[in-house]
Order: sequence, then C-alpha cells, then structure tokens
Amino acid sequence: MALDSKIPTGPIADKWTNYKDHINLVNPANKRNLDIIIVGTGLAGGSAAATLAELGYNVKAFCFQDSPRRAHSIAAQGGINAAKNYKGDGDSVHRLFYDTVKGGDYRAREANVHRLAEVSGNIIDQCVAQGVPLAREYGGLLDNRSFGGTLVSRTFYAQGQTGQQLLLGAYSAMNRQIGRGKVKMHHRHEMLDLVIVNGKARGIIARNLVTGEIERHSAHAVVIASGGYGNVFFLSTNAMGSNATAAWKIHKKGAFFANPCYTQIHPTCIPVSGDHQSKLTLMSESLRNDGRIWVPAKLEDAQAIREGKKKATDLSESERDYFLERRYPAFGNLVPRDVASRAAKERCDAGFGVNKTGEAVYLDFAAAIQRYGNEQAYVKGLDTNDTKLVTKLGTELVKSKYGNLFQMYYKIVDEDPYTAPMMIYPAVHYTMGGTWVDYNLQTTIPGCFSIGESNFSDHGANRLGASALMQGLADGYFVLPYTIGDYLAPDIKMGAISTDLPEFVAAEKAVKDQIERFMNNKGTHSVDYFHKKLGKIMWDKVGMARNEKGLNEAIVEIAALREEFYKEVKVPGDANGLNQELEKATRVADFLELGELFAKDALHRNESCGGHFREEYQTEEGEAQRDDENFAYVAAWEYTGKPSEAILHKEPLVFDNVKLVQRSYK
Repeated sequence: MALDSKIPTGPIADKWTNYKDHINLVNPANKRNLDIIIVGTGLAGGSAAATLAELGYNVKAFCFQDSPRRAHSIAAQGGINAAKNYKGDGDSVHRLFYDTVKGGDYRAREANVHRLAEVSGNIIDQCVAQGVPLAREYGGLLDNRSFGGTLVSRTFYAQGQTGQQLLLGAYSAMNRQIGRGKVKMHHRHEMLDLVIVNGKARGIIARNLVTGEIERHSAHAVVIASGGYGNVFFLSTNAMGSNATAAWKIHKKGAFFANPCYTQIHPTCIPVSGDHQSKLTLMSESLRNDGRIWVPAKLEDAQAIREGKKKATDLSESERDYFLERRYPAFGNLVPRDVASRAAKERCDAGFGVNKTGEAVYLDFAAAIQRYGNEQAYVKGLDTNDTKLVTKLGTELVKSKYGNLFQMYYKIVDEDPYTAPMMIYPAVHYTMGGTWVDYNLQTTIPGCFSIGESNFSDHGANRLGASALMQGLADGYFVLPYTIGDYLAPDIKMGAISTDLPEFVAAEKAVKDQIERFMNNKGTHSVDYFHKKLGKIMWDKVGMARNEKGLNEAIVEIAALREEFYKEVKVPGDANGLNQELEKATRVADFLELGELFAKDALHRNESCGGHFREEYQTEEGEAQRDDENFAYVAAWEYTGKPSEAILHKEPLVFDNVKLVQRSYK
C-alpha cells in the first residue's frame, strides 16, 4: 500500500492553522455518543484522556501500573522546550523548528516538527494554569536553561523533576474527568491485542493483571500512548515495566513500524556496575549546562585512576582533556546527545575510561561551583578571595538547581558529586522510531492513533533534549483532540460497539492461546534469561555503533534466540491471578520480534544519521555521514508474519524549509 502522510498544502507556517479551519467537527451533543480507548497514561496518554474527556468524549484509559502517576514520564528530569524567547536571545518558532530538524539529522517530517514548535508555547501556558511549579527567576518570571543542540535557552524546568511535575498536572486534569465519570480508568490492565472490525480499530483485548481475567473493550477509536521500546536492550534508563507490546500488537494487525533503528543513547547515565543490574539510571542532560565532561589527557593517568592509585581531583587542569570542548568549540558540552555519546565511547575505547570497567568519563562541577560562588559572594558584598566561603555559596546554588539529581547519584554510587566529579557513560534512553503515523497521528489502521514516544513522527534520527515532554503534551493537549474529531465525525450515529462481534471473540481466543502456550511450556530458563541474552546481542551488535557483519549476525542470533525462547522458557505460577513472570513473557516475546526488525532496519540503511551510526559510513573526523540522495526517507515496515520478511515502504522526506547540509556543531 502507498503511504499517504496527509500533509496539508501551503506554506509550512500556515499548514496547521489552515488544517484546523477545514476539518470536520463533532458537536458537543454528539461527542457524548463516542467512545475512545487510550492505552497508556503518561504525558501523552494522560493529557489526551483529560482533553478528550473535557471535550465531551467518553474515554476508557488503560495502564499496567497501579496508578497513572507511575507512568514512566515521571522519570523525565531536565525540562521541556518551548519557543517563548523569554531570555531575549533570539529564539522563535522557526528556530525551534530548525534546531529540531537539524538535531534529528534531517530525518524528521518537516510539517509535524513545525506544528510541534507552533504549539510549544501553549503547553507552558497550560501547565502554568494547572499549577505546575516550573522554576522561576528572581523577579518571578519563568526561568529557562539551555540544552544540547541549541544556542538559545528555551528549556523550562522544575529542578530535576520536570517530568514528575508535568505528569502530576496531566494526572490532576485526568482525575477531574475520572471524578465526572467521563474517564473510566482501568488500572493494572495490559493491552494484549487490537480488535479490527470492517477494517477499522474498534477495541482491544486486555488482561487484568490482578485477577488474570481476559477482557474485551470496545470503542470508536483506539489511541496508543504506551511509550518506547528501549527495554529491547534489557539495560536502559526506562522503567523495568516499560515495554513495546501495545505498539507491537497493532503492528502485527497492520500498523506499519517506522525507523526502529533510530534509538537514542543518552550520554549522561550512571555507568554499568555489574551483571546484577536490571536497569540504568539517567542523570539529566541539564547537568551539561554547568558540568564539564573530561577524561585524563594521559593514558597512564587513566590507568592509575582505574587501579585506585589516583583520584580525579589529583589531576591539574593541564592533565585533563575536556574532549567535547576541544572537538566542538561552538557548542562544547552542549552538543546533541548522539554526538556526545559517541565522543565518550571513542575516548573510552581508546583507553581513557575512568572506572574499573573502563567505561566512564567524568562530569565535573568544580568550575561551576567556583563560578557561582564568586558571583554570589560579589553580589552579597563578601570576600571573593575566601575559598571556603566561595565554595559554600557555589555549592548552595548548584544544589538549588540540581539537588535531587546529586542526591540520586550519591545514593546509587556512594560518592559526593559536590566534591568529586560524577562518573557517566552513555546508555539506551529514548526511541525515535515507532508506529508510522500520518499528519493526523493516525496509523495505517483506520481509527488507530499513536501519540508520544510510541510514534515516530517528530524527532528524526536523534531527539534533542527536552523535546520528549514537548511532543507528548503537544500530541495529547493540542493535536490529537483536533485530528481524532475529524476521523470520528462520520461515526456519530453508530451507537455503542458490541464486544460480542466475531472479531472480539477471535482476538480474545488468540490472546488466551498465547497465554496457555506459555503456562504449559516445560522449559528450563526464566524469562529474564532470554531478555538478558537479547539485550547483550542488541548492545554488542545493534548498539551505539553498528556494522554490516554485526547486524547480519544479530538477525540470525535473535531469530535463533526467539526459537529457543518458545521451546525453553518457563513461566511458573498460575494465569488466573497476579503473575509477573507471565507479564514479562508476553512482553519479551514481542521484544524478540522487534529486535530482529530493529537490526534489519539498521542493516538496510547504508548511512549514518543521528543515533544510527554505521561504522562504514562516517567522515574522516568520525562524525555521522548521511546519504541524502538514497536515504532521505522514513522506512515504514509492514508485518507479514515474520520480522525477517517485513516489507519496506518509503515515505520520501521533502525539505522545503531547511537546507540539507552535513550536520556540524563545531
């Protein structure tokens, strides 16, 4: 089938406005007759549920957590972008649009990104009205900080817990609708299949994770807001429960999966400490505002630090290599995440890593503490030559900006980041790929929409920091409420959809058959045994750097591992009740298919761009080398029964408003 992105005609700055002026609308009385299912209650799903219910639709919301406020959006730390230009430093809607397209290495859809930039300011107004405690300057105005990949300060924040505060705002708005009866909340439920009736998404099959009951739920449209698939790597910054099942189930029912190889490696994470770990911890990118990243300039010093013979504080300035500042003087420590991650890996691979495994670099706040301390002492009329006083004042100011992050680091690593540099290393974080959607955020299945991280639409091959929260809330608050209404307008006379239809019966049977297969399997290995093996294949051969040989090996190895999984996995317990091993089994089964498609997508794309780095395609300086002539397209994969047999569909990317150039941050 041919992809139709449904991008409106006309100048890019007018597309969204003109689109809204000409769509079909549903009047308030008719909205009461329409049901919408939303799977996921993070920033995208929660904001969509609240807004659609406020408009009058009947919303059925599902989350596998015990409360919507436990959605993984709560873990986002550093901030949310918006083109407000509060700092007067030259920001604008166009500059946010351009930075996002450039940051994604020119692999994003222009029209979607411009719409995102346009509505970004509305998000801040909405959140302030909800009472979200965004940081403020001395005079009471909202504060901004800078993030990687930009030359302006446009990131609004709430210390190091921005995601939590924004989610509480959306959660409160949704709770109001729960109280009114407009949102029916289904906690501890997991979607296990999509139901399609006469070619349209009309419901889901869900498992009650407490009772084990398999349930049928119908609606006039289904919205997937279930996040990304980073846990295909096993170790990632995602919550352990984060999974790809909802997105993968709709893929198997006909929703194309786009750009799965576009996965972000975040540069500032607490390094791996051993095989016992089940997840990694993110240290916000906002720390790169004030922290300087470095490694020892001499191999012998790095070796001495790894052996415990020297400490970081023993090295003078001349003995340190601030490699991001050296390689990228224009942006320094604030280069985009993919650039910073590869640079850190390159230094560690060259032998300059600073922890016992050799896979860590320093993130140092000593200079920021002294700078802030001097400033505070001067403002207060105190002695700027008093080193102890300056350090105390600087530490207090850094604590006010990043205190909870420093506390988190101290609790995990047992080192004080105020007196010694943090150790960081890149880790899997965000997935730019996801279900393919058109301009309306609708998948290739009519009536099935995908929002937030679960779709592919806005970030290209690399997400700029502070853009995930922006996209999730833009989709939920300001985009989907328009586009879904245009789709639902013809259904106002349809009435409720029966769950007794044959399509519901068949979908429920398929889910029960899979569960029965797992419960009756006489295997000898746990689900985690297979998940860890998959994660190692993914990290070693489909991770931060990829090559043709490794990708071909990964495809074969993942297929073999999947076959072994179905023969040898053991799921203890009972299906008729709480069974977390069964939950994991259904999710890992999906990861084992997604991982193969991931590797296939990475293999077919003979270029490097953003987070997709093929070792065969790089500049002399080791930067990503795009091939715009042959690969300026979205790779949308159609499921045909096996990941290895997926059919590639291409959506050409047209760049009318930015100039395609080799990305540079020097």
